Amino acid sequence: MTNAETIIARFDVTGWDPAELTGLDAAGVGGDWVGAVVMRKTYTSGLVGDSVAHFISSGTEESRGYLAAERITGTLDDGRSGSFTVHHGALQHPSDDSAFGYIIPGTGTDDFSGFAGSARILHDDDGPYFLFTLA
Repeated sequence: MTNAETIIARFDVTGWDPAELTGLDAAGVGGDWVGAVVMRKTYTSGLVGDSVAHFISSGTEESRGYLAAERITGTLDDGRSGSFTVHHGALQHPSDDSAFGYIIPGTGTDDFSGFAGSARILHDDDGPYFLFTLA
């Protein structure tokens, strides 16, 4: 891609299945400090499609962090379609602006084969969305 392009992709979480993380109790601190799920999303606007993410979080309900690897497949408003992988994360507590993410270069297929750049999950009155900045 020669010019920066911004894509706003709204989504709904449609699946949240707990996943087991083996081997994390090796230090004897107990396994309840971290959790994992396989998350599924439906993309409804800007990019229409779906995804599956492996999501790991730790901390408490009041203050926690997460990391995720997500494979997104869909079609943009201009008709381009394909799949790509995003790694993203954040600290999730009030007044924190730590969200980060990256489209992993070389993971795109079809019309998305050249996708690379940043990815952040943001929220507004209409709900959550990815802000992709292609570079």
